[in-house]
Amino acid sequence: MSLILPVRRARAWLRRETSGGILLMVAAIIALAWANSPWRATYRALTDAVVGPSSWNLDLTLTHWAADGLLTVFFFVVGLELKHEARVGSLRDPRQAAVPMLAAVGGMVVPAALFTAVTLTGGAGDGAHGWGIPMATDIAFALAVFAVLGRGLPLALRTFLLTLAVVDDLLAIAVIAIFYAAELHLLYLVGVALVLVLFRWAATRRRLRASTLVPLALLAWYLMHQSGVHETVAGVMLGFCVPALPRDGETEGRAENLSSRFDVVSSGIALPVFAFLTAGVTVIGEVNRMLSSPITHGVVAGLVLGKVVGVLGTTALVTRLTPLRLPQGIGLRDLLPIGLLAGIGFTVSLLVTELSYDDPASLASAKAAVLAASITAAVLGAATLRWDARLSRTRDMNCDGLLDGTPLVKD
Repeated sequence: MSLILPVRRARAWLRRETSGGILLMVAAIIALAWANSPWRATYRALTDAVVGPSSWNLDLTLTHWAADGLLTVFFFVVGLELKHEARVGSLRDPRQAAVPMLAAVGGMVVPAALFTAVTLTGGAGDGAHGWGIPMATDIAFALAVFAVLGRGLPLALRTFLLTLAVVDDLLAIAVIAIFYAAELHLLYLVGVALVLVLFRWAATRRRLRASTLVPLALLAWYLMHQSGVHETVAGVMLGFCVPALPRDGETEGRAENLSSRFDVVSSGIALPVFAFLTAGVTVIGEVNRMLSSPITHGVVAGLVLGKVVGVLGTTALVTRLTPLRLPQGIGLRDLLPIGLLAGIGFTVSLLVTELSYDDPASLASAKAAVLAASITAAVLGAATLRWDARLSRTRDMNCDGLLDGTPLVKD
């Protein structure tokens, strides 16, 4: 009984939007401190330690287990959130979802193009392979910053950020599946499809049984691992298989229910451990080389500048050239902090970095750039959120001819 209350308090704390971002930051700071300490060799020995049976092709380093295994839990939650939003949430109405979805596309294309241009003009031809690094947005980190500093801003702005970030990560997974896959093995992909059908059947039964769902999920993960497509794709697909609408007298959809359960595991274990094992970049003696690397310049330019230009530019074009409009209560100026928060790449950007480079120097430069750019984007996003909240608001922020009546985020 004495353990129940602390466990409940821990779970309640982990469900806060700010908690995931805090744990990510703490894990990254510990990794950076260790990787640049006199004991950095022990950190590298830990991250490079190989665990797992080679006969099953599972003899992976701890870093790969974090990227290929733990992140699958995170993307399972992303898949559940996408399913929920598509059926009963912000993506249900295509007219409401169109602008943030298109903004997400612009917020991916422009950073990728900017990264490619910077690396190619800088003479790092092979470095251009990392064009997918600045495309993604860290949902947990971005929402944590907004939760702390978004007071006084329209609730619709948080929904816009959530929609943009979720679509961002979905498209990032598609990019990983298509452009960062190893040699494909179609027989294993057929096996994945069959297991997904069984998982869908199990997820729609009257009672959800972990004894059925967990083995099927593990089998889908293993077959995806063997197929050559990155394992995190299996996580999103499994999430999509869970029904979003309530059934059999349930008060909430199963996707929402499982999302709330697994979000604790994702934000409390999977993401911090991944950050700890991947964010430890040794910069001692490497600062000058990293600062002069075109890869560093490309990542920072893509995440800090490219995201803002992509999100703002796409939204401005769409709302001026088409009948589509921003949601009630949101103006174009509100998207400046949103574009900056979208530049917090962190988790998925670090994943794409791991998939992009084998060369240790390029890998270190890209990781350092992701961390620096994400922190810069977070600080600028936080500052512009408070700037935006202090400005007066018109009665028709989205210029659609209708008066706004959107409630504001409360303290």
